[in-house]
Amino acid sequence: MLSAHNAQARPRKGSDGPRIGLAVAGGGPIGGMYELGALRALDEALDGLDLTRLDAYVGVSSGAFLAAALANRIDTAQMCRIFITGDSDDVRFRPETFMRPAVYEYMRRAASLPRLTLECWQALLFSPASVRWPDLIARFGGLVPTGLFDNEQVERFLRDVFTRRGRSNDFRKLGTDLYVVAVDLDSGDTVRFGDQGWDDVPISRAIQASAALPGLYPPVAIHGRQFVDGALRRTMHASAVLDKDIDLMIGVNPLVAFNTGDGGAGDASGERGSEHARLAAGGLPAVLSQTFRSLLQSRMQVGLARYARQYPHVDQLVFEPNPDDGELFFTNAFSFAARRRICEIAYRNTLDDLHRHQDVLAPQLARHGIRLRTEVVDDRTRTLVEGLSAPASRDTDTVAELKRALDDVDRIVARGNAKPGARPRTRGRPGAKSSATRRPARKRLV
Repeated sequence: MLSAHNAQARPRKGSDGPRIGLAVAGGGPIGGMYELGALRALDEALDGLDLTRLDAYVGVSSGAFLAAALANRIDTAQMCRIFITGDSDDVRFRPETFMRPAVYEYMRRAASLPRLTLECWQALLFSPASVRWPDLIARFGGLVPTGLFDNEQVERFLRDVFTRRGRSNDFRKLGTDLYVVAVDLDSGDTVRFGDQGWDDVPISRAIQASAALPGLYPPVAIHGRQFVDGALRRTMHASAVLDKDIDLMIGVNPLVAFNTGDGGAGDASGERGSEHARLAAGGLPAVLSQTFRSLLQSRMQVGLARYARQYPHVDQLVFEPNPDDGELFFTNAFSFAARRRICEIAYRNTLDDLHRHQDVLAPQLARHGIRLRTEVVDDRTRTLVEGLSAPASRDTDTVAELKRALDDVDRIVARGNAKPGARPRTRGRPGAKSSATRRPARKRLV
């Protein structure tokens, strides 16, 4: 499903080229795999778009890793080899790294059991009338771990990926704007790692904090504050890149509410058919999943409407799953076993969206120097794996760094040959945008 906002004003003249930003939402391991498939489809289908050379990136939770990887010039083909086919000669991905029990957290909580038990017995012996069951439950609630799995292993994996082969684990050394969003647990405030004052935090640590979904991973301590999943406040945080004076924003959101297709209607007796009763039959996990998805999607729709009003001069394209796709909904959101299938679904959904709406998208993308590859979007049998070329020969770290340096030189030379009056690409926040007198329309292209 594609949502699009057509800019009311064309990109400014005298530019060194259109400025493009990418916003990637969260969604657990399966959400991340969906986003990877969608990004791979865009990479193949859009000629003139280099996802590793954009002007600004923002990522939340699992989307933070994808955004950071692209900003570090790990392209979508490389990521597919790491996470899907497993034939990468650079990074070895082991799903168990992300699902190791948080033993230290368990032990730390259990260590307080003797003290709490002693306090409870003292209260029962000396002032039994003051003891209430709700108070006891609340007191022993501190024994429950804040997360099931150890996210320190996640941080170590990311640190290893971002400190080899010429990459950087430092926001300030990327050469582009990258923002990783997390929420301060004690205040509820949103923090953009990579922004001024927070750019000294290692990228791997920022992603660890952004992906610390309460109950799954423990909060992450940074600068004396505790951080959790950035999706608790907003779904995609696209304003982080929209504020960077871009001309085109591309967004990917992997979680939408499942629509059974009957509009909530049942038969004359009020009973729903077996096909549509599956959500309730799935018990609490299915109900919570639908609730969580509905909340995220609702906030997403409100945010997109606001972005269209606040940034009328920016073309905005947001790719999401189809709401009637039951296979996506009923796949365990934290399962790595289904990652290849989910990635393929996202790949095909995105190519189908581009094919279905190419008459509308072609002129919109052309304004930014991007052309739809019709041989890709019109191929209805194309698969993600078939589109991957053979793995390149392995480079040493020194050769990889040299290639990156030469790419940088080529880019600097190309920018130096741009027309006078080009907009500089800086890490600073641009000035305030002018307000629009007419409310722009956002189209949801289904």
